[in-house]
Amino acid sequence: MSNARRPLIAGNWKMNGLMADGNDLAGGLAQKYKAESQPRFEMAVCPPFPLIVPVGNTLRGSGIALGAQDCHAEDKGAHTGDVAAPMLKDVGCTYVILGHSERRADHGETDETVRAKTEAAHRSGLSAIVCVGETESERDAGKTMDVVRTQVEGSLPDGCTAANTVIAYEPVWAIGT
Repeated sequence: MSNARRPLIAGNWKMNGLMADGNDLAGGLAQKYKAESQPRFEMAVCPPFPLIVPVGNTLRGSGIALGAQDCHAEDKGAHTGDVAAPMLKDVGCTYVILGHSERRADHGETDETVRAKTEAAHRSGLSAIVCVGETESERDAGKTMDVVRTQVEGSLPDGCTAANTVIAYEPVWAIGT
């Protein structure tokens, strides 16, 4: 028997959808996933924060994992607008996306920030989906491998395993809206 992990398909809903939309989409995915007798992949859904609980309720028992789009590096504290990894675990999340290129660009997140958030996710028992990828100009300059290597080395703390971390290669130039 192989110890290889099944491929993961994770849907990042970004800042899209209202509750009815989210529940409809999650319900449709749940029906299709449950209909598969032996899915060859794992599936996770990562809706916007306000939809995590209702979508999680819709997904319950479907085999589809619930994830979040970010977490804070601290487990609690005065961090208005942020969400702690233990909170995500408490509402049923098993995954959290970290280091997405939009967070790196829009919020100035660095590899060190992503590493701290990954540590927080692991402390809470969440699997981290750590995003890495180069921009179009970095690709055109032949720097893809250097950029990705630097991001992986800087973003992953000690203790990362296939059981608690997924590395998502998403070239920035290929990500759609």
